[in-house]
Amino acid sequence: MKKIAQFLLALLIPLTIGGVSGYFTVEAIPGWYRTIEKPEWNPPNWVFGPVWTTLYVLMGIAMYLIWTQPRTKNRQRALYLNAAQLILNFFWSLIFFNLHAIGWALIEILSMWVLIVTTMFAYDKVHKPAAWLFLPYIIWVSFATILNFAIWRLN
Repeated sequence: MKKIAQFLLALLIPLTIGGVSGYFTVEAIPGWYRTIEKPEWNPPNWVFGPVWTTLYVLMGIAMYLIWTQPRTKNRQRALYLNAAQLILNFFWSLIFFNLHAIGWALIEILSMWVLIVTTMFAYDKVHKPAAWLFLPYIIWVSFATILNFAIWRLN
């Protein structure tokens, strides 16, 4: 029963962070975001919800795999780094969509990218499959970083 509770909590943490962040930014999508210049390769708005939900589920599974490993300094470091990247993940949406600070959001997402890669390396020391579960996340955030840059340049 403890493992099930840990698994559900590990899923709930990133899904909640993403959900709360999305809740605070959803009004900007049909408003401010619609009015700014975007590159022609900008994905349609409906893509973002399913992609982020999938990524948060993968993050939760990876966190569970790390959390259930024996307590070591590497495990603790991996969990701290994961928490730090989740915090940056939460704030990017607020900076971009609520503050409309596209340049600051670019700096923030670059920092988040570094923390995601660092988390992946830390996860790899504890549980290799957990690190691999972050691969779609870093690919998507790499794309989002390029998109953020393009939007910043256009606006």
